[in-house]
Amino acid sequence: MAAVSAESRKSGKTPIPARKATVTTTARLHFGFLDPSGRGPRPFGSFGLSLDRPRTRLTLTKADALSVTGPERERAERLLRGIAASFRFPKGYALQIEEAIPPHAGLGSGTQLALAIGSAFAALAGVRLDPQDVASRLGRGARSGIGIATFSLGGVVLDGGPRQDGLPHLVSRLPFPPEWRVLLIFDSELRGLAGPGETAAFDTLPDFPASETDELSRRVTSSALPALAAADFATFCEQVGALQAAMGAYFAPLQGGLYASPRVGAVLDWLRGEGVTGLGQSSWGPTGFAFAASQAESLSLLSRLRAAFQHPGLSFELAQGRNEGAKIETSVDG
Repeated sequence: MAAVSAESRKSGKTPIPARKATVTTTARLHFGFLDPSGRGPRPFGSFGLSLDRPRTRLTLTKADALSVTGPERERAERLLRGIAASFRFPKGYALQIEEAIPPHAGLGSGTQLALAIGSAFAALAGVRLDPQDVASRLGRGARSGIGIATFSLGGVVLDGGPRQDGLPHLVSRLPFPPEWRVLLIFDSELRGLAGPGETAAFDTLPDFPASETDELSRRVTSSALPALAAADFATFCEQVGALQAAMGAYFAPLQGGLYASPRVGAVLDWLRGEGVTGLGQSSWGPTGFAFAASQAESLSLLSRLRAAFQHPGLSFELAQGRNEGAKIETSVDG
């Protein structure tokens, strides 16, 4: 089985139809928008990070009829039918989902599932589809391009928001320092906003002040990104924390406070009391995150958190940044 990255499929050669395609992609953190109302002259604009876990892994083969097995089966079937219908191709495919990013947890599960299915379909059909093409056909990326960029490239990405003629454009992409760690905080008893509920929520929010967009843009482009390039952990954490504070205050009326989950909020408050500054909630949550400068520091935090917080709905996991795009493996006849 030959393996290629999502980005490397942009060569000029005509794709050879595959017999089987396996795609592995991973979750992302969404740190926030520069204009969360989307009504300013530079609407939205997203900042985020590709993680090495949780992940979605699936395999697509041709079959006599359409079948889908595994987690997220119903959503996956809609996506597979959608991408096949966009080409008016026969719907005879067998999709097996081995792993899936938890849905509605703020980790970009829907976009990663759509891009993985679309990329696998393109490999089997022998058509050229980059992640932006798949996203357009399956209705992803209307506000944020973070999931599309991390699927393609991994790393820490900043997009400039949606353009009048298409999806959000990538402004910057930098690798995440390999020694840094990300502590993930899960609440299995809550789900974040998505779909029509998310759209309705954005419609009810007030305009975001242009002065605050300017300040957040300055913090990200003039401080957070240079700090990342220099592996300046303290400054990067400070700026992500400031962006998160602005997002929490803006979205608080819709999520009942700074964070969607009071339990995750309590963990984040505890971490803040321990001196952690790079922390927050990914997208609509409920998943929270906190940065650690090393493996040893992350293990210490994890041990103390598990001792201090034992609610059955809460769980914790350590992750790293992922500095490469999705992995696409294909098998061809012959």
